Amino acid sequence: MYSPSATPPRPLRLSGSPLPVVGRLRAYVCGITPYDVTHLGHATTYLWTDLALRVARTQGVVTTLARNVTDVDEALVREARRRGTTPDLLGALQRAAFDGTMAALRIRRPELEPTAAQAVGQVVQLTAALLAADRAYVADGGVYARTRDARVRAHLDEQAATELAREYGDDPDAPGKEHPLDVLVWRTAGEGEASWPSPWGPGRPGWHAECAAMSLAAFGSSVDLHAGGADLRFPHHAVEATLAEAVTGVAPFARAWLHAGLVRIDGAKMAKSAGNLVMVDDLVASAGAATVRMLCLGRPWAADWDYTPQELADAGTRLEGLYAAAGRPDPAEAAAEAVTAALLDDLDTPRALAIAVEAGGGAARRLVEILDVG
Repeated sequence: MYSPSATPPRPLRLSGSPLPVVGRLRAYVCGITPYDVTHLGHATTYLWTDLALRVARTQGVVTTLARNVTDVDEALVREARRRGTTPDLLGALQRAAFDGTMAALRIRRPELEPTAAQAVGQVVQLTAALLAADRAYVADGGVYARTRDARVRAHLDEQAATELAREYGDDPDAPGKEHPLDVLVWRTAGEGEASWPSPWGPGRPGWHAECAAMSLAAFGSSVDLHAGGADLRFPHHAVEATLAEAVTGVAPFARAWLHAGLVRIDGAKMAKSAGNLVMVDDLVASAGAATVRMLCLGRPWAADWDYTPQELADAGTRLEGLYAAAGRPDPAEAAAEAVTAALLDDLDTPRALAIAVEAGGGAARRLVEILDVG
């Protein structure tokens, strides 16, 4: 590991841009909505976030991770109703199951775990600040933020952005909106729905406002690294950043983004609605945590990929090859340094693996240690 007296630290590079850090690296990753068990798509995002911070720590960087829990959400309410229980109880049970899965995958627990329910007061503060800055307005259904330009961050035209907004429940056609791409930051509660008091009447936070408020409360006006699945790029992350920058005046809200590639089955994104989930606990039970880590991490982080049983078997083969290489005589220290350099350069695990297997010895053992696949 890095010693301050030996060599100067090297910054992690993501998408070609270095991320130098003074003090600590502040990272935020979008967490679960706790209404069902963890599938491989979820796990891939958290594994890449975990690896990014592990790699940063090889350079002596102190990391602080916040991973939120979206426990104020329509999907949670619907699933609780279907099961004949309460959202609070279902959420608690699923959070416990999720924590167990993350531990089985050897993913380090975050230092901060804010929840949407705990952050309601912070969303009220965020909403008030947006109104004061004339970046939001009161209309039928609650308070809307003017986020029509958020699509530019995701390089989307208005038609494509509107289609995604509709897909993710932002209701472009809602009456009272000034623009189809504006989003609710405070939603008026209907009869019998969970609600909290606010200056605009009883209601609850909008999804995008929850993450903006939680990240601002955790780290102040900006974060160094923001992670999440590629499917959250728009509208969620683009809107979250727009809201944060609107109230703080600090840009960019996130110095770097890690949008992990989607996991697919036969070309379709893994999702409960598609009925094509592969459960992490099942994979760990059958193949072991190290193989599942290699399955998810042994590829470019931004690439979408298709899961098949053969992919899992191939990951096991790569892992055995790495173990065999680790048992060979030690090469020059330069080979081990080359492994670290590859990981610092856009988390290039395929290149790091190729170097480690060819060189063997300490180079392979370093990769085993950083990937935590021992």
